[in-house]
Amino acid sequence: MTKKVIIVGGVAGGASAAARLRRLDEKAEIIMLERDEYISFANCGLPYYIGETIQERNELLVQTPEAMKARFNIDVRINSEVMDVDIENRKVTVNSKTNGTYDESYDYLILSPGAKALKPSIPGIDNNKVFTLRNIPDTDSIKAYVDNNETKAAIVIGGGYVGVEMAENLIQRGLHVTLCEAAPHILAPFDSDMVVMAEKELVENDIELILNDGVKAFNQIGNQIEVVLSSEKRVEADIVILAIGVVPDTTFLKNTELELGPKGHIIVNDKMQTNIEDIYAIGDAIEVVDFITKQKTAIPLAGPANKQGRIAADNICGINSSYKGTQGTAIIKVFDLTAAGTGANERTLQRFNIPYKAVYLHPMSHASYYPGFMPMSLKLIFNDIGKILGAQCIGYEGVDKRIDIIATAIRYDGTVDDLAELELCYAPPFSSAKDPVNMVGFMAQNVLAGLSHLAAWKDIASYKDQDYILVDVRTEDEFQNSHIREAINIPVDSMRERLGELDKNKTIVAYCEVGLRGYIADRILTQNGFKILNVAGGYRTSSILSFDPKKPGNTKEFNHKKTAGSITIDPDTQAVKHRKE
Repeated sequence: MTKKVIIVGGVAGGASAAARLRRLDEKAEIIMLERDEYISFANCGLPYYIGETIQERNELLVQTPEAMKARFNIDVRINSEVMDVDIENRKVTVNSKTNGTYDESYDYLILSPGAKALKPSIPGIDNNKVFTLRNIPDTDSIKAYVDNNETKAAIVIGGGYVGVEMAENLIQRGLHVTLCEAAPHILAPFDSDMVVMAEKELVENDIELILNDGVKAFNQIGNQIEVVLSSEKRVEADIVILAIGVVPDTTFLKNTELELGPKGHIIVNDKMQTNIEDIYAIGDAIEVVDFITKQKTAIPLAGPANKQGRIAADNICGINSSYKGTQGTAIIKVFDLTAAGTGANERTLQRFNIPYKAVYLHPMSHASYYPGFMPMSLKLIFNDIGKILGAQCIGYEGVDKRIDIIATAIRYDGTVDDLAELELCYAPPFSSAKDPVNMVGFMAQNVLAGLSHLAAWKDIASYKDQDYILVDVRTEDEFQNSHIREAINIPVDSMRERLGELDKNKTIVAYCEVGLRGYIADRILTQNGFKILNVAGGYRTSSILSFDPKKPGNTKEFNHKKTAGSITIDPDTQAVKHRKE
């Protein structure tokens, strides 16, 4: 019997489901109902069209109704909004710009309504200078405003992926840009000890960064709009981009029997099936299972939405496919910098009381003796049995490769042993004989085997002076150039000859530049009867943590000028404070 499938919404999930359905069933009647004019577009490319990195608007259009009809014989109806779902009678009510209101029956229904930009009830938020970015019409409106209004200054509200990308692209257009974030840091998937590198890149590219300060009101001031922040700070600009998150676009389902989550997301099982037989849901509008924590969550990403569309189509056509969860693998360009992550971060694990350990590595993108190498920072999070829980990497080259490898390992329940054993391609222009992925695996193995005793700067800050001796194990020249104020200098190569200078009744806290020499010092001192902690990530991590967006440094490598400091942690950012003598 010929089956009739209605798909509500296009873009990543709906369009993928439609194409997969046709490939599996040539006889099925497939109708796609899209509220807007565009059924499939490159959502992630929108900021880059506004910034004119992408020159041609048509490049954003992945599929057109005409192309879908010609290739897949799909009845695509644009400007057709589904207003209601009658589950008992298996039909939807459609409001069409051209055909008015009508009912359409179905055998199977796939819901892919997506999400809409969050617009909280803030005074003045409906000002016509406040824009959101979710679709092609939004993009056209923003670009036209910037092109035609002698726009000189912009305020971006929200430091998520869209907010950061918009800030960068508006800078590319020559605007003065202020980025305001209510949380202590931008890019929530990244931990504070990593994301400060992205914040530094923004500041060094002339973005005024305001953190830990939410929006209180919007006011019209002459031809400009004023943003009043919670701190009472006031910022004026010609245009505001609101990018504080999204909510599921599921209002039309609230009077149905479909099960919705606390924030309006559609509840589905691993077949993408709702609580109603023959109704499936996919994309940004659904709850998913977090691959690491196994908790219900919402992670609006194009890659998972595509896969979910395929899985829904499979199950409608009798193929037993299942979705195993979302691990949140994502990447962002921040001017010259690349930031990528996968799995859980520390905050998520702490929220669900999941024990973990973390190691840091600051390697080069390829062999340091081959020209053109660039620094990167890699963080690996794992548990007591070595299972990988998450990873974050920030740098200028090779970041995507490392996170993709670790993301693959996570998907197959990989361990730190797997990372250590991976055989990865090597030649001097591309990597090192021991790739950073291997190295971070080695580091984690050493921690689990008790061969490495790591501590974080935030942990050291809680120690009392009489409890420890801080030892800088770098060379004398490095120490003289910059160091932590309380430290004494015993280079690792002199450690064996100078053991008598250390007190075995105190904990020795060692640090080097990135952690490797600290590990060597750990092995020497441990085997000579000392209790030692090696500070994870070394001085490089302390330099990263001490970055203040109000007082940016001058180098991308976070190498300080000749300064010295004491170990003090900012209570909000957990940043190491370097104070001049």
